[in-house]
Amino acid sequence: MALAFPPSEVTIRLVIIVLALLLLGACSGHEQAEVLELQGRTMGTTYSVQLANPPPDIDPAALQQSIADELARINAQMSTYDPDSSLSRFNQSGSTHWFAVPPELAQVVAEARRISRLSDGAFDVTVGRLVNLWGFGPEFHPDRIPTPEAIAKTLAVTGYHKLAVRADPPALCKTQPELYVDLSAIAKGYAVDRLAEVLAERGFGDYLVEVGGELRAAGQHPERPWRVAIERPESSTRAVFRVVRLNDIAMATSGDYRNFFEQDGKLYSHTINPHRGRPVDHLLASVSVLDESCMRADALATGLLVLGPEDGLALAEQQGIAAFFIERLESGYQAHMSSAFERIAGASESPNPSAP
Repeated sequence: MALAFPPSEVTIRLVIIVLALLLLGACSGHEQAEVLELQGRTMGTTYSVQLANPPPDIDPAALQQSIADELARINAQMSTYDPDSSLSRFNQSGSTHWFAVPPELAQVVAEARRISRLSDGAFDVTVGRLVNLWGFGPEFHPDRIPTPEAIAKTLAVTGYHKLAVRADPPALCKTQPELYVDLSAIAKGYAVDRLAEVLAERGFGDYLVEVGGELRAAGQHPERPWRVAIERPESSTRAVFRVVRLNDIAMATSGDYRNFFEQDGKLYSHTINPHRGRPVDHLLASVSVLDESCMRADALATGLLVLGPEDGLALAEQQGIAAFFIERLESGYQAHMSSAFERIAGASESPNPSAP
């Protein structure tokens, strides 16, 4: 299968599903919980589906094939690594007329544009050429800092306002022939939502779905609510920063430290500021967002990370976004949460992985 995103993307997202599973086991008083787990690879990363108390007549192989087929279908629409995907063909087109696309691709782009307007362009799926310019996209090149001239030239052909979408008939349109769309900060969240729908359609009510670190939970684990971990934002280690209990909600996390390169002692993150055409360089290390839609949480986490600690928290408060921020200071890490996050998850969280 052609990759939708680079293989290193599995390390970009900050929620550690493996640690979450260890937490579940460590607090269990039973030898073995009734959980069926299906795992695989997709979009250059991994996926995991956990079903609590599965029925005895379940066919795991058939269910896993259905999951794989759904992920392959999404990949065939939204990949920038597959030259034959619907999105790649739109990117390759120099036409400024309406370009027919599958309904789901139009749906994801429409949501991306909504988040772009909400964040005043901090989230922008048209930064694909800037991502490529900095060496984080399919057009790989050795780590290097682009010239100011190259950045300015690329900025001139980006901007979400140059991308239009319609639902009926589903189509995309660009006013700039060189516009390039990259859905890597929203497509995995959409894939999580679709897998959740597949499970619900088959009558499953207790599950935890994860694709590349983006998660969505329904019901609960056989012994307690589903518990996941937000990672401590360090490139050299993997450790839990905070434990979150999920109940019929999704969580997505974006950070600045897993996919980067270093030059002359300075780190350059894969997260690009669409207004400046350069990687973010503020003190905000990661943002986690809770939402009913993993697609929306995925995009919002990136947008808030781009905005930075002050503007990101201000937008979260203004819009009622449930967001958890980890800021990197000389004295260590400092966490902030929006009022919505505290209301939804604050009382049910624990910074201690061994806590019940």
